[in-house]
Amino acid sequence: MNWEDNVRKVIPYTPGEQPTGEVIKLNTNENPYPPAPGVKKALEDYDISELRKYPDVYGGELRDKLCEVYGTGKDNVFVGVGSDDVLAIAFLTFFNGEKPVIFPDITYSFYDVWCDLYRIPYEMIPLNNAFRIVKEDYIRPNGGIVIPNPNAPTGVEKSVEDLEYIIKNNRDSVVIIDEAYVDFGGRSVLPLIREYDNLLVVQTFSKSRSMAGVRIGMAFGDSRLIGYMNDVKFSINSYTMSRLTISAGVAALEDNGYFVSTCERIIATRERVKKQLSELGFEFPDSKSNFIFATHKSVKAKDIFTAAKDKNIYLRWWNKPRISDYLRISIGTDEEMDALIAFLRDYLDGNI
Repeated sequence: MNWEDNVRKVIPYTPGEQPTGEVIKLNTNENPYPPAPGVKKALEDYDISELRKYPDVYGGELRDKLCEVYGTGKDNVFVGVGSDDVLAIAFLTFFNGEKPVIFPDITYSFYDVWCDLYRIPYEMIPLNNAFRIVKEDYIRPNGGIVIPNPNAPTGVEKSVEDLEYIIKNNRDSVVIIDEAYVDFGGRSVLPLIREYDNLLVVQTFSKSRSMAGVRIGMAFGDSRLIGYMNDVKFSINSYTMSRLTISAGVAALEDNGYFVSTCERIIATRERVKKQLSELGFEFPDSKSNFIFATHKSVKAKDIFTAAKDKNIYLRWWNKPRISDYLRISIGTDEEMDALIAFLRDYLDGNI
């Protein structure tokens, strides 16, 4: 026996590549536009002497502003270092039973990693052939449910009514709805937290608020859910969110007009690119996110992925069952998407 016998071994989550230099980066669903102008000003004007103090463990002004913007009480909001941090705490807090946690088989690939890390039993529920969740499949014994809406990497949205059906019929389980992409045309289930004390809604600043590099995530739910999450968080590290992050987050929330206009720009670009991809022979489920999950009728996804990368255009491809012939294409600026379409046209015409 040696020390490695006591190591907690797990196959980690594989993030998208982070290339440097002059590239067109459409592989990690980042927002192509900068944060709200107020964020820059807040960071430039920040009194650095404040950094000698610990931050507020509950998020301070950021939690207050989230309550104001989303119409909740302070006891209904949890803030963390990106939605991954929030979700990891939620898994550790709520999924502690013997029955399996259930989530889609094609979904955010961090869910099974957390289950493996925390020794949580789980079961993946297959999407149907249209990459859609079948609500009746989630009416079964379980130790918890996680559903991203819109889903990733498919971009498909499930209706609020169908999600409520799942929540309502699983009152003995915590149901987490991961809404990382909801601001790009989806409908949030956030109002339902007033009716269902087993519902936790998770969102992020990383996508629609252009702040993936700042790391802000939040959860909304019944005060008891939030209280239990805080108990677990404070048992690991109370001071997770920096004072600078709190100030940047508040500034982002104060500029709602910029937030709305940026989302509208991305939606408009997405809808235009859908038409162009269709004309080039691609097929994809209808996306309500800031990406498109596409397959070509006659060309392998891996071949397109490799050829695009050779031209410094980064897309996301997984060598996994059911989705190995699909590419996830993040929505960039109009100029970036024009460059992608030009590349695809040349490649499919045999000119590359």
